Amino acid sequence: MPKVSKSPSSNGVAAPAADPAIARALVGVDFTSAPTARKPIRLAIGLRRGAVVKLERIQALPTLADFEAWLAEPGPWLGGFDLPFGLPRELVQTLGWPTEWSALIAHYAGLSRAEIRDTFAAFCDARPVGGKFAHRACDGPAGSSPSMKWVNPPVAYMLHAGVPRLVAAGVHLPGLHAGDPGRVALEAYPGLLARELLGARSYKSDDRAKQTPERFIARKDLIEALEQGRGRLGLRLKLSHAQRDELADDATGDKLDAALCLMLAAWADARADYGLPATIDPLEGWIVGA
Repeated sequence: MPKVSKSPSSNGVAAPAADPAIARALVGVDFTSAPTARKPIRLAIGLRRGAVVKLERIQALPTLADFEAWLAEPGPWLGGFDLPFGLPRELVQTLGWPTEWSALIAHYAGLSRAEIRDTFAAFCDARPVGGKFAHRACDGPAGSSPSMKWVNPPVAYMLHAGVPRLVAAGVHLPGLHAGDPGRVALEAYPGLLARELLGARSYKSDDRAKQTPERFIARKDLIEALEQGRGRLGLRLKLSHAQRDELADDATGDKLDAALCLMLAAWADARADYGLPATIDPLEGWIVGA
């Protein structure tokens, strides 16, 4: 499998370094491919001071146009985005799609969701039980869903809605696409951190019938673990009483997922080359912290 260093873009051009004297905001993004006022894209915006990450505010973006407008705002910021930035190399090669990342994203953006669903379903139908989906190298260590899944969760549609907008906004995606060094986007997966702190306990559901007291307690336990700095990140989340209640009371878990992505962005902020592996596949990308 082809590998490249984490610092250059897929075309081998490294983005210039951001000015270290300028403190950058950190952002955790809980993304949805079809945002609404009821279920918007959620941003958790904060700052890191040493091992403490202070949550400044939670922001809602109810439309993709709002997301585009936010991306266009000047930095500096470093964000952890809960959506896949790449597709499995095995899938791309089998379909005969472009194997250079920028060309692949342009091709993918030109497809409709129905075309994506039908193409991926046909791919899966041709494969044996137990091996229907193709996986990226980061899926195993992150415990993430295959980026080609179109249901439960529809991450293939999230890639389709999100990544072309990141590219169009000129955002820098380390290892994949050189852009503005003042606006840096990393792929993040909140489940990676949640599982470390909660094990198999569920803490959220979009289904009202499943928004149980047990899940509420799990959210409170997860928030407490973040505030106390448990786990391998070595960071503590600083919240006000109102923010703590806001995260716990959101039964969908979207606000808490944004906060988890914020913590992963803060972990990357404290490390050279964002803590990415020495080499990553320039087509698939990598999940920060995996």
